[in-house]
Amino acid sequence: MTESSFAHRLAVSAILPRLQTGMGEAVRIGFLAPLSGPVESWGLPGLHGCRLWASWINRAGGLLLRGRRYPVEIHSFDCGYDPLKAVEGAKDLVLNKNVRLLLMLGGDTFSPIRDFVTRHRVLTTTLLPSDLSPDTPYLIAPSELHPLYNVTGVNWLARRDPSAKKIALCSQRDALGDPSLATYRAALAAEKMDVAKEIRYDPTTFEANAIVDAMLAENPDVLCWCTSYTPMVHAMSERAYSKGFKGRILSCTMDDYPALIAKTSPEFMEGSIFQFPDFDDPMLADTAFFFHNPHQFYEDYTRQFPNSWSAVSWEYVAALDIWLSGVEKADTLSAVSVLAAMKQMKDVKHVFGLAQWWGEELFGISNALVGDWPVVEIRDQKARIVEFGSIPQWLKRHKNRLREEMHRLDQLWEQRIVQKDDLRSVFGMDIHDL
Repeated sequence: MTESSFAHRLAVSAILPRLQTGMGEAVRIGFLAPLSGPVESWGLPGLHGCRLWASWINRAGGLLLRGRRYPVEIHSFDCGYDPLKAVEGAKDLVLNKNVRLLLMLGGDTFSPIRDFVTRHRVLTTTLLPSDLSPDTPYLIAPSELHPLYNVTGVNWLARRDPSAKKIALCSQRDALGDPSLATYRAALAAEKMDVAKEIRYDPTTFEANAIVDAMLAENPDVLCWCTSYTPMVHAMSERAYSKGFKGRILSCTMDDYPALIAKTSPEFMEGSIFQFPDFDDPMLADTAFFFHNPHQFYEDYTRQFPNSWSAVSWEYVAALDIWLSGVEKADTLSAVSVLAAMKQMKDVKHVFGLAQWWGEELFGISNALVGDWPVVEIRDQKARIVEFGSIPQWLKRHKNRLREEMHRLDQLWEQRIVQKDDLRSVFGMDIHDL
C-alpha cells in the first residue's frame, strides 16, 4: 500500500500531466447489499458513498492502469438481505456485468454464494469478518471489523463508569446478531460485568416492547442492543424511554441518532455508546487515514445524500480505497495479483490508522485488517469520539474467551463450514451448480 491517502493522491494528480493514451473500457465494481427493507441503512448509504468515490475517480481522469486511464462504474443489486436474491445478484454482477470487485455487507447473504465467488475467483469484500474461513481465499474484510470492535465500547464503559455493572442485552438470531452476541458476552465477561438478562429474538419480529419490558424487569444499569437493525434500535430505545429507563444505552450502531433524540429526549440519549462516528468529529480533523480530509467527505456526502448518513456510509469506500492501492501496486485487475499485492504489506493504512492482516486464529485465514477503532458517545446531542480502542491489545488478553463464546453460538469457521452443507435443503438447489 502507498502511504498517502486516495484523496491526497487525487489532489496531486490534478496538477500533474495525465498519462493516458485514451479512455479504455470501464472498470466495473459490483455492489451487492440491502438497498431496501429493514437492513437498508447498512447498504444504501454505502452505495451513495461508493458513487461519490467513483465520481471523484472519474473527474481525475479515471483509474490509471498500465499507463492508460479507465472510467469506473458502480453496478448495484438490491438483495434486501435475502439469501436467494443474493444468489441472483451475484450471478448477474459476475457473469453478466463482469465486475472486478464485489462489495458486500455479508452474513446470511454471503453464505449461499461462497463457492460461486471462490470458483470464479471474484475478489469480494465483506463488512463481517465472521464470514471468513480457509475456503474463502478471495474474501477479505479490509474496512469494518464487526463484531470485534464492540469490545472497545464495553472496555471504555467499564473504565469510565464502574458503577454500570448490571447489563441486559438482546440480539437477533442471524449472521449479524449471533457473532455480535458472542463478542459482547466475551467483552462483558472480561470486565466482570453481570449479565442480568439475555434475549435472542427472531430478526423478523417487531415485538420491541415485549423485549424491552423483559429486560427492564431486571433493573439493569445498561441496556445493550448488540447489532440490532436500525428500526429495532429505534423502537427499543423509544420503549425504554417511555418506561422511564435512566441508565445507559450500549449499541453497535446508532444510525440517525438525531431522529432518535427528537423522539425521546436529549437527556435520555446522553451518554449512549456506540462504534461509528460522524466524520465532522474533531478527533478526525488531522487524522491521516483512508481520506486525507474526512470532514470534506462528510460535507460532500451529506449535501448530496441528505439525511442518509449511517454506519456504512464510508465503509465500502474504505474497502475501495484499499483495493485501489492493491491495483496500483500490482498494475493489474487480476484478483489473485491484487490480493497478493494487498497482503504483501505488513502494516496497512486502515480506516483509523495502521492495521495488520489478522484472523487465522479465529477465522482460519488472515484476511481481516485489524487495528484501532473509535468509541463514540452522544454528548450534548452530538456523536463524539471519546477514544480509539486497540482491538489487537484486547485480543492479546482475551482471544481465548472470545473463541469460547463464538464456539457456544456455532460461529467458529470450522462450525460454519459444516453448516454450509445444509444450504442445499434451505434453498432447494445445489449451490455448487451456480
